Amino acid sequence: MAKVETKTAIVADGLRYKAKASGSPFRASASFSGATMSCFLCGKHRVRSQMRTRQFLGKSQTVCAPSCKALEEAEAAEAASE
Repeated sequence: MAKVETKTAIVADGLRYKAKASGSPFRASASFSGATMSCFLCGKHRVRSQMRTRQFLGKSQTVCAPSCKALEEAEAAEAASE
């Protein structure tokens, strides 16, 4: 299945898009548990069930659980199996 390329261009004044892909890269969810958050370490957005909190510089930050590398490997294995 081929992706449809969306051309995005900015008007000459630079303030508005002439054409812009609609929607958001983050899925909409009615429930709080389905919302995504970014990992403090790797910056990737993941659902809250794949996150945990750790202390960094005296503040609680959300990070990937069990680790960023483990989730990355699991996603790669899942993509390879499809």
